[in-house]
Amino acid sequence: MSELITAELVDLDLSATTKDAAARSLAERMVAAHRVTDLDGFLADVAAREAQMPTGLDGGIGIPHCRSEHVNAPTLAFGRSGAGIDFGAADGPADLIFLIAAPAGADDDHLTILSGLARRLMDPEFTAALRAGTDPRAVAALIRGEEAPEEPEQERVEAGSQEQERAGTATEAAGGTEAAERVPFRIVAVTSCPTGIAHTYMAAESLAAAGRAEGVEVTVETQGSAGFKKLDPAVVAAADAVIWAHDVEVREKARFRGKPLVDVGVKAGVNRPAELIAEARRKAERGEIATATDTDKAPGSKDGDGDGNGSGTDHAHFGVRLRTYLMSGVSYMVPFVAAGGLLIALSFAIGGYEIASAKSVADHFVWGEADSWAALLNQIGSAAFGFLVPVLAGYIAYGMADRPALVPGFVGGAIALTVNAGFLGGLVAGLLAGAVVMAVQRVPVHATMRGIMPVLVIPLIASATVGFLMFIVVGKPIASLQNALTDWLNGLSGSNAVILGVVLGLMMCFDMGGPLNKVAYAFAVGGLADPTPGSLKVMAAVMAAGMVPPLAMALATTVRKKLFTKTERENGRAAWVLGASFITEGAIPFAAADPLRVIPSVMAGGAVTGALSMAFGATLRAPHGGVFVVPLIGEPFLYLLAIAAGTLVATVLVVLLKGARRTAPEAAEDAGADGSRVTVAA
Repeated sequence: MSELITAELVDLDLSATTKDAAARSLAERMVAAHRVTDLDGFLADVAAREAQMPTGLDGGIGIPHCRSEHVNAPTLAFGRSGAGIDFGAADGPADLIFLIAAPAGADDDHLTILSGLARRLMDPEFTAALRAGTDPRAVAALIRGEEAPEEPEQERVEAGSQEQERAGTATEAAGGTEAAERVPFRIVAVTSCPTGIAHTYMAAESLAAAGRAEGVEVTVETQGSAGFKKLDPAVVAAADAVIWAHDVEVREKARFRGKPLVDVGVKAGVNRPAELIAEARRKAERGEIATATDTDKAPGSKDGDGDGNGSGTDHAHFGVRLRTYLMSGVSYMVPFVAAGGLLIALSFAIGGYEIASAKSVADHFVWGEADSWAALLNQIGSAAFGFLVPVLAGYIAYGMADRPALVPGFVGGAIALTVNAGFLGGLVAGLLAGAVVMAVQRVPVHATMRGIMPVLVIPLIASATVGFLMFIVVGKPIASLQNALTDWLNGLSGSNAVILGVVLGLMMCFDMGGPLNKVAYAFAVGGLADPTPGSLKVMAAVMAAGMVPPLAMALATTVRKKLFTKTERENGRAAWVLGASFITEGAIPFAAADPLRVIPSVMAGGAVTGALSMAFGATLRAPHGGVFVVPLIGEPFLYLLAIAAGTLVATVLVVLLKGARRTAPEAAEDAGADGSRVTVAA
């Protein structure tokens, strides 16, 4: 196993002044060490992770990190900045910068090392040694832990518990029954973050350290990239309170039901663990306990500032929770869309559209006939598409009520297809299944029944209830609504079609891969399950508009280079390929750096493209592919013209807005070698 960090990956005089420039400078060292294969692709993944939540931590630490297919070995680069770089921490700039790169399928051993580093960052002596180091080799060795071997994970997390046990034993020997009165307050905690590399383990160490300082026994379950080992049920049962510091769904939440619960974002666990412990104690003193609703709540129900100041009893606005549930279903549906849709598109390219009516390849397949292969691809893709509605419904329900809701969700989605309720039926079925399971979970049951509730009773009752509702009550009305929507799409022409194209274009470009983008995309994909001329126009408009943001940023960085930093210009070169491939997220680094100018510009361009695509009557049978599926597009030349027009509009607007921002002193700026701006004194 290669070393996580070497002297060549240490920069003790990092000259970058922005977080993007710092990431690029450290990533270039990774490329030179043959740890990263594609610099721009990797930096795009880092920027996408940074856009989710700032990676700055109190104490002058920045930890940009991501998983990326462009990383071939788990790697850490370290930079020390004299001036400090803003990574979004509440206490100011960071001078210790760690760039953590993990492969898409990193092995557990390397991830365990990364988790150990994350914990050590909570040690003031460790960070002081990093600030004082003068030799890159010594600093790399210090980071690898060669000077002070790590304690085993279980020992570190539960050190407070062992100290309390020793103290308790001594007290018992000296004072008899007095020891029983000094049993420490016990807390079990769960930490997790989107990447599962850094914040997960830093929050765990921070909580454990705060517990030792407060005389509280804290036992932490880290649900990170290296998997997770469940807390001992006896430890959970004996706990006086629970803390969740998480930004992704806590797994197997029902274990913690009936105890005081503090539910916050993972950064709160890193930055203010003592406050969380104090809040847990106050809730225990007041007798507040977590209900079924609390322990089935999605992470989106915390406060929206990324710090997670909310608690388990502070419920988010219904709209926020609904969006979280729907996005859960859509995120699981998209891989089926990509695989099935592209297989179907490829079959059309080989055998034409009539291949959809071919006989089953199980009965008739000739190895040497292209039509047989086309039919095979079409039927595999159609099988994948057949899962769209059940998967959507199943995972909407899962997002609401965890694993017990999967069965009724899938059943409801399958029934939606049976009664021709389609995509809308799947949405309703998923919400119904989740609501029914949450209602059943509220019913108090005897302890002897709890073991069979999630695997037998809840799926049985919920499936029967959802099935009844879908077959008898809501299925037919939804099917009628679905048919009406289909007829409306088929009848779209003139101004109505253009207006729909504008709306879809705005949605695709507003958050570039976020909830609105996903809603528009899911609406278009839902129409492909039973394609009609209207639904094919919608799919074409959605994909065309989604290509505009990265293409516009690529063009803008080409025609007006001085308006962009060196890092942005290099990201712009990668954005050409991302935009052409319908990867809207390629524009995220630009939007994150300058949202007030970039987002309105690309929205205007997307609206123009969506409107023109609908006006031209362009159609598309593939749900993805960008310019690579142009042969499958109806009116391909007009379609490309619509994309070009929207890209040009967005480019002109972003150049004008950025140009208007520049003041006289700024006009004299030039991009430095590291991507930072160097101002020439007047």
